[in-house]
Amino acid sequence: MSALTIIPAIDLKGGRCVRLRQGRACDETVYSDDPVRMAQCWEQQGAAWLHVVDLDGAFQGFPVHMALIEKIVAAVQIPVEVGGGLRTDEQVEALLSAGAARAVLGTRAWTSPETLARLVKRFGERLTVGLDARNGQVAIKGWTETTGTDALALAARLETLGIQTLIYTDIAQDGMLKGPNTTAIAALCDRVACRVIASGGVASAAHVTALAALDKSNLAGVIVGKALYDGTVSFAELQLGRNA
Repeated sequence: MSALTIIPAIDLKGGRCVRLRQGRACDETVYSDDPVRMAQCWEQQGAAWLHVVDLDGAFQGFPVHMALIEKIVAAVQIPVEVGGGLRTDEQVEALLSAGAARAVLGTRAWTSPETLARLVKRFGERLTVGLDARNGQVAIKGWTETTGTDALALAARLETLGIQTLIYTDIAQDGMLKGPNTTAIAALCDRVACRVIASGGVASAAHVTALAALDKSNLAGVIVGKALYDGTVSFAELQLGRNA
């Protein structure tokens, strides 16, 4: 993954492509009834990766949209990372066997981080952790619960267990289109040596430029959702923002 890869998000809920504000299930906007076609659209626009979240899986605690995810993976040539409801080894294995390039763990990374070392030995860099934070503390179970665990401390521990990529989401910024939390992202990049992918708040090329200006060698990419779907900014404009 090249520096600051722009990664479109596809959030699945009820079989449709939606976006939530700050992760609230009751505050959703439906953007497409055909997530497979949406994935193909982003690929056609030049996306090098896709980020897919099984929102129903995250809320219910087990994968719900596996069949749909298989269709998305089969419909595009670019790699797809997938998270949401992955709580067992079998679920992770099934997802990766279905063709996903990376499995993104969230809740499990907090509830039983000691088991990640075993999974890392088995799946290597195909295992990724979504580090979701509210006011600097880790949030789990589809963001419905906030723990007392410091996100930076957990990040450091995950790196020692062999995790090579962390996806950092600032929940307060997610879906708000007010820009990323550059301070928190910079702090995370300084705390760990592994790759960091930022998520939440990006709504303009200037926001991408601000991330690039942090000049963190391990800041590998940024996930963008609502701004792209609302038409606030185009994928091409975000691409240009990387080099401004």
